[in-house]
Amino acid sequence: MISEKLQNAINEQITAEMWSANLYLSMSFYLQKEGFDGFAHWMKKQSEEELQHAYSLADYVMKRGGTAKVDKIDVVPQGWGSLLEVFEHVYKHECHVSELIDELVNIASAEKDKASQDFLWGYVREQVEEEASAQQIVDKLKRCSDHAGILFLDEKLGQRQ
Repeated sequence: MISEKLQNAINEQITAEMWSANLYLSMSFYLQKEGFDGFAHWMKKQSEEELQHAYSLADYVMKRGGTAKVDKIDVVPQGWGSLLEVFEHVYKHECHVSELIDELVNIASAEKDKASQDFLWGYVREQVEEEASAQQIVDKLKRCSDHAGILFLDEKLGQRQ
């Protein structure tokens, strides 16, 4: 059985993941409007991944006898500046999500819930990859010295499965 404190914290994370999904979908729309179909595709895939996180968290809560909930999801931004600014925002957001997940692990530890700790460590490992992926894109955008480099990266990110 999951504790009420951990259940509530995971439910807050479910809502945060839903907000993240909306953020990346909004970024996808923005990037597509700006003519960057590959970057837009990458963001749409990222949005789908965040939804999967929410589903996984909800399934976990229910398997442990708890109640999964989605709270109100706040409005997300609708516009950004340059590609670099978009992906710097992504990186900062992924760092914030990492902090939220670290706090979930801390709560599971304080509640002495080893099953939840194990489940959440898998989530931590995935989050490390997401943060690193965003940082890599930021680094590559900083190295693009011309439009050809940006268009190449756009094409490459459009291949994300």
